[in-house]
Amino acid sequence: MAVVFERPRALADIPTHYCPGCTHGIIHRIIAEVIDEMGIEGDTIGIAPVGCAVMAYDYFNCDMIEAAHGRAPATATGVKRALPDKFVFTYQGDGDCAAIGTAETVHAATRGENITVVFVNNAIYGMTGGQMAPTSLPGQVTQTTPYGRDVKTAGFPIRMVEMLAALDGVALSQRVAVNSVPHIKEAKKAIRKAFENQRDKLGFSIIEVLSSCPTNWGVSPAEALHRIDTDMIPYYPLKAYKDIREEGEK
Repeated sequence: MAVVFERPRALADIPTHYCPGCTHGIIHRIIAEVIDEMGIEGDTIGIAPVGCAVMAYDYFNCDMIEAAHGRAPATATGVKRALPDKFVFTYQGDGDCAAIGTAETVHAATRGENITVVFVNNAIYGMTGGQMAPTSLPGQVTQTTPYGRDVKTAGFPIRMVEMLAALDGVALSQRVAVNSVPHIKEAKKAIRKAFENQRDKLGFSIIEVLSSCPTNWGVSPAEALHRIDTDMIPYYPLKAYKDIREEGEK
């Protein structure tokens, strides 16, 4: 009998700790599928920092390292420079990558470190109870913005991939989503390209993944997926803001 569906070998067979409806599991799976398809499980090292992704090291069968909050790109830089032939990726949330770790992210990108950053943006602080994140939308209600994010006092959300696309060291800066089958397929293609860029020594790649947080958004899992379409994508458009492979083919 032909096998048409199975768990990726790079994904550990253990129960998940994520909330019902959280899309971290989808992102884990497509990363594991890419690792399987490229045959690089034994040559891959992942970096899991603090946040909802803190226990990502439990879910991948490749080598994993836990980094201090926000320091995943710095840790990944050290690992990649010591082991340049390994595939090194970070798995970071918006509070980690776009708040406490913004400096590490920007400077790793501008140096052109040959690593892959998977940036999960659910527009809220998930682990610590639903506070406003740097990516929370204007008007978004959170535990620390009960009347909605006021850009006059809290500023505007940060658009990471647009900002990083301006840096010379960046090979790929792309935003995707995982709230529908077509979006999941596109997200997997983008993550695969980011790993291939690392294989081909093209420089820094970041894939921002729009994700849901039903628990802290205060909605059902189905409504959370719908809100990615209605609320998040209009503010965070899905596209590759820089792709040196595509630019080289023009």
